[in-house]
Amino acid sequence: MSRQQRPPMKKAAAAGTLLSQFLQQSGLAGKLRAYESWRVWNDVVGPQIAAHAQPAKIRDGVLEIRVDQAVWMQQLQLMKPKILARLNERLGAEVFRDIFWRRGRVEQTPVAAEPGSLPFPPLPAEEMARIGEIVALLDDAELRRQLQQILVRQAQLDLARSKD
Repeated sequence: MSRQQRPPMKKAAAAGTLLSQFLQQSGLAGKLRAYESWRVWNDVVGPQIAAHAQPAKIRDGVLEIRVDQAVWMQQLQLMKPKILARLNERLGAEVFRDIFWRRGRVEQTPVAAEPGSLPFPPLPAEEMARIGEIVALLDDAELRRQLQQILVRQAQLDLARSKD
């Protein structure tokens, strides 16, 4: 595989800047912003609601929330406009146009504030090897590490969704 020639840079670009550009160009920035809802959900709705309702899926601008009791679903339906507005405000854009409440089991594991500490299923060794091959093409170690973290997280999300 040959690498494209690029003009020499006068000053090295920061890894974060390169990663941000890559995410914008690849169309992943919007998806990452939407999945940020998993991290901020508990803060947006508060601990009492978070104990009974947690994000489950994202589909076409609709956030599906799993709710453990019908009474809570009814109450949350009344609060939907406020929750939706607060969530989009926290995400910095109108990421979601609607929230759909679905009755189901809610994981009692609290979602941690750190993006790397969410409870996701482990990936098979083959998938980790494939991701390793993709990021190995990058020369910048920090960019390679960050891209690997993003690709692993996306694969874990895909795996978790396929089990639902």
